[in-house]
Amino acid sequence: MKKAIGMAEFITVSEGIAATDRMIKTAEIDVIEAQTVCPGKYIVIISGEISAVNAAVEAAKTHHGAKLIDSFVLGNPHESIFPAIYSNAEVTGAEALGVMETFSAASAIFAADAAAKTALVELIELRLARGMCGKSYLMLTGSVAAVTAAIERANAAASERGMFLDSTVIPNPDKKLWKTIL
Repeated sequence: MKKAIGMAEFITVSEGIAATDRMIKTAEIDVIEAQTVCPGKYIVIISGEISAVNAAVEAAKTHHGAKLIDSFVLGNPHESIFPAIYSNAEVTGAEALGVMETFSAASAIFAADAAAKTALVELIELRLARGMCGKSYLMLTGSVAAVTAAIERANAAASERGMFLDSTVIPNPDKKLWKTIL
């Protein structure tokens, strides 16, 4: 894993592709994901050394800021971020389910990192604007106390960015619920 990840989220596909090109040309970064998401937005997730990721995201903000929805740079992201983005995290012995929803994909990842670093929880999924009209959500599990603390921190992280929408903590979720959400 690289030392940092960054993301930029754009209103239009064309601006997102142009910004991705600028980011690649600005610094030595790896593009982890660059794609269209609902409703016709464009996201790019990058990794690399912290200084390179910072430079690339700053270039996107400076030159493409008029169509930028949200962005972030995370140094030392929590190791559970990527399995959650790709929905291949496994749930084992969860006492509670936490769900938090945001208005942007970038804020969901930022909030998930904050949550995972706050308490002993497992990130299950980070749904990034796919099939959600541009909104995103995170799901995590653990003890009721850990999930509550993590969701409170995630709420605060998303609220600081003006992107918090809603959240819930469900103690002892029914086994039938797990089958419907996994």
